[in-house]
Amino acid sequence: MSRVLIIGAGGVAGVVVKKCAMLTEYFSEIHLASRTISKCEKLQAEAGADRVVGVYAVDADDANQVADLIRQVEPALVINVALPYQDLPIMDACLETGVHYLDTANYEPKDEAKFEYSWQWAYQERFKEKGLMALLGAGFDPGVTNVFTAYAAKHYFDEIHYLDIVDCNGGDHGQAFATNFNPEINIREITQRGRYWQDGEWHETDPISVREDLDYPNVGVRPSYLLFHEELESLVKHFPSLKRARFWMTFGEQYLTHLRVLENVGMTSIEPVEFQGQKIVPLEFLKAVLPNPGSLAEGYTGMTCIGTYVTGIKDGQEKTIFIYNNCDHAQCNREVGAQAVSYTTGVPAMIAASMMLQGHWMKPGVWNMEQFDPDEFMNRLNQYGLPWQVEECESPFKR
Repeated sequence: MSRVLIIGAGGVAGVVVKKCAMLTEYFSEIHLASRTISKCEKLQAEAGADRVVGVYAVDADDANQVADLIRQVEPALVINVALPYQDLPIMDACLETGVHYLDTANYEPKDEAKFEYSWQWAYQERFKEKGLMALLGAGFDPGVTNVFTAYAAKHYFDEIHYLDIVDCNGGDHGQAFATNFNPEINIREITQRGRYWQDGEWHETDPISVREDLDYPNVGVRPSYLLFHEELESLVKHFPSLKRARFWMTFGEQYLTHLRVLENVGMTSIEPVEFQGQKIVPLEFLKAVLPNPGSLAEGYTGMTCIGTYVTGIKDGQEKTIFIYNNCDHAQCNREVGAQAVSYTTGVPAMIAASMMLQGHWMKPGVWNMEQFDPDEFMNRLNQYGLPWQVEECESPFKR
């Protein structure tokens, strides 16, 4: 059976739904649920009611509601593209109902910007005992970048030592200030302290304080800033030969200026404040007034470049490779009505789901993407819209 239940109806979910709907050989029946059923109905109309056969309202914070819906739909797999705060209730519901699970971002508590896998890794034995699989972080970063690292380790190196994941959006959406995915999650991620792995321990930096100007293929030179990103945590665990692992993301000066002003006036805070007799969270209010990331696709120009620089040893010699993908915003809009940031997250989730449903990746327990053989996943990236390149090069990073 290849019936799936997709939870979430934002920009990434739209890509997942439409790509799944195109592939009847992998997905026999699609069901879609979100807190706001009108969003599901819109996606159903766009993807086709013959493919998205059921839409439902569900509060994904409530594991009992999710479990009741799973019993109603009886899917083989739940694809979670809701909010990271909702990962654990959805995992609980999958355990209760005996259904496999996949997500694109790790759990974080709503009241603290803390990104780590410990909460989900703690489910390992429970999923294993039930004979169920949970696949974590099946987007692009995390997700494809993890698979890029595994592919490099398998085919290009005897041992990998240095890893730098780079994420460049070289596009222009024409807005004064907007985020390319959920503003609440995006801003929490950027304003936390930076963190990287070196010589067996974690090191911290002030937010947006470490910069490298990197030359991205088909985009050009862009200022890139060191952040903490969740895939670092799993990669240093599963590739213990790594001496250093870091993550970099590009931001334009206009974006950073807006962000600094919003921080300075308290609009990025997640602490509730009193306003007209009720408690509101400033960041949640900011999310409500910023452009919806799903609305940015029309007129978006340029492309992304996301990849991994890997340095290691092969046959006694040190070398560096860069594995990357370029994704064009306008082309994504023509195909599925989405901008490239949503597309690069949604397509890998669809591919990973297909790998699980077909048994290519199927093992009871809780797993990260790099823990499986990368080859067929890499083939499907080329096949379904995210072609990748490998270049042997000089590392642009100092030791």
